[in-house]
Amino acid sequence: MAWRPKANPWIVAMTVTLATFMEVLDSSIANVALPHIAGGLGSTQEEATWVLTAYLVANAIILPAGAYMTTFIGRKKFYMICVLLFGVSSAMCGLAPSLPLLVFFRILQGIGGGGLAPSEQAILADTFPPEKRGQAFAMYGLAVVVAPAIGPTLGGWITDNYDWRWIFFLNIPICLLSLFLTSRIVEDPPYVHEQVKEAQKGGIRLDFLGFGLLGLTFGSLEFVLDKGQEDDWFGSKLITFFVVTMVVAFIAMIWWELRQLRTGNRPIINLTLFKRRNFAISFALMFVLGFALYGTTILIPQFVQTLLGYTAELAGMVLSPAGFMMMAMMPVVGFLSSKVDPRKLIAYGFTMLTLALILMHTMDLNISYGRLVFLRIVQASGLAFLFIPINTIAYIGVKQSENNDVSGLTNLARNVGGSCGTAFMATMLTRLSAAHETHMVRNLTTGNPAFVDQVKRLKEMFGGHGDGNPMLGQASHTAQAFIYNQLHRQAGMLAYLDIIQYLAIFCACMLPLLFFIPKPPEHLDPGAGH
Repeated sequence: MAWRPKANPWIVAMTVTLATFMEVLDSSIANVALPHIAGGLGSTQEEATWVLTAYLVANAIILPAGAYMTTFIGRKKFYMICVLLFGVSSAMCGLAPSLPLLVFFRILQGIGGGGLAPSEQAILADTFPPEKRGQAFAMYGLAVVVAPAIGPTLGGWITDNYDWRWIFFLNIPICLLSLFLTSRIVEDPPYVHEQVKEAQKGGIRLDFLGFGLLGLTFGSLEFVLDKGQEDDWFGSKLITFFVVTMVVAFIAMIWWELRQLRTGNRPIINLTLFKRRNFAISFALMFVLGFALYGTTILIPQFVQTLLGYTAELAGMVLSPAGFMMMAMMPVVGFLSSKVDPRKLIAYGFTMLTLALILMHTMDLNISYGRLVFLRIVQASGLAFLFIPINTIAYIGVKQSENNDVSGLTNLARNVGGSCGTAFMATMLTRLSAAHETHMVRNLTTGNPAFVDQVKRLKEMFGGHGDGNPMLGQASHTAQAFIYNQLHRQAGMLAYLDIIQYLAIFCACMLPLLFFIPKPPEHLDPGAGH
């Protein structure tokens, strides 16, 4: 008979979701607070971005290594250590007197936070039978999908009404409650106890080389993605150095991990999982989900703030209704996942996401707040149908002892996908805006009668005289500046539309992958793996 915890599974699910929600929220809540942090600590805005980079780098390194660590100390103990480290480092972040110390404590916070989401997902996979995992993952989905959507709004409200330090202090009571409940309710299944005993009998031998290569690979990747556009990508020797480091470390890591498998040692990353088509495709789909979710979560607020003049709080309010939409849809998708082929749910999700992006391609500079909210809600309705079934498929045919590995790698895919999505948005927006602006500026010459006529009309509007040379005088300069400003906005609008078009094509290309996923067994029973 399969092991089940003594406590009610749903109480276990709510317990482990608490800290995970705070951790994922923390990955986006600090974004809007950067100007306040920079001002409060006497640093530049560019220097303050290290607050985000440090967290992401540390987070990316720990995500795939979490399963390896539980082998030696147990999953419950590892989870509680992560919660404790996350809570203590959050308090230190709030008290940090200088930027270097804040960055250091953010690294510790990223290390603690990196182990929470994969541990929760593995706990849920063991706590619930396969046919009910979809409903359990619905609660997990609330943490990792909804939190990034409401993070900017909450962060903006806190920094506007209180102080940026409270975005970190907010974590402390949640972490204390999570520690108390976890110690009383969460249990390790028998196979985890056996893994720990086996590791202790042979002596705890940490794979320092494997961990070092892992850190170099994903740490360099996160650094390149976060700082690439800011430093002009390969125009920077520093970025080029980290790209080369990442490639070399990645190749060495794959070779070393395969060698560990051949010699019978426990690898940090279980590469054998990629032999299963359902897991390999789920990994790719989760990457795309992270790419679309985090990419659009940054794209929309930036669009409304830079081109439409929205405040940070109002920009957050554009995203908030979609967050509530996902909260409402998650339980529905969780219920459907036990009744409907998950491949069909994923197909519906990507179809809705693609249609939503096609609808967003109709945006212009006169779009209303209500229309923006509607478009984001349509997009959210598609995103809600992706997270749960993708996770469900990832666990099919997987041995129970590999649940930790699956959760670590799927969370890594989402995390790296989000970083890639963010980097893609920033890079393409800058380059496409410049390209469109350059193309349009060519027409703003005295040889263009339409331009001269427009300057003349605006000059009269601004109080200038209509006679004489329409291109001279103070009013003429004001008129030309107005035209250039409008041109700059139009170029930005075209760049956003181009990016949305690329995203729509990218998401639509995921649909053919579903045909390569093996048909899930009845009731999603992974019997072959047990």
